[in-house]
Amino acid sequence: MSELTKPLATYSHTRRGTDLVFVAGQGCRDPKTNNYVGVTRDMTGKVTAHDIEAQTTGVLRNIELALQQEGLDRRDIIDVQVFITTMADFPGMNKIWNQFFEGVTPPPTRTTVAVAALPGDNFVEMKTVAAQRAK
Repeated sequence: MSELTKPLATYSHTRRGTDLVFVAGQGCRDPKTNNYVGVTRDMTGKVTAHDIEAQTTGVLRNIELALQQEGLDRRDIIDVQVFITTMADFPGMNKIWNQFFEGVTPPPTRTTVAVAALPGDNFVEMKTVAAQRAK
């Protein structure tokens, strides 16, 4: 799992249970640089703005990397919980979501909720459940 970001606490990126794989909440940190994507900082390093489309792309990329460790891909995702820090970001997140899952039939179920804050410089995080498709 060296291609994945290092967890911020003691948890697994994925856990397999029978035919299901549970993917821990993924943020937008780039596994190669460990930097949060889609943030603008001032001279002191404080985040002054964020690009929800870039962050959502990073989150979905990290989910796909985690699934690849289990021999799965986006077509295997059956349920996603989306956490965003403001519903004002919903249209941008949804735009990238729709692009990512275009052509995936059936698409996964999804729940989206706004939360007060997320760890690090994440403005969107997703927790995923996947299942091995029948061969």
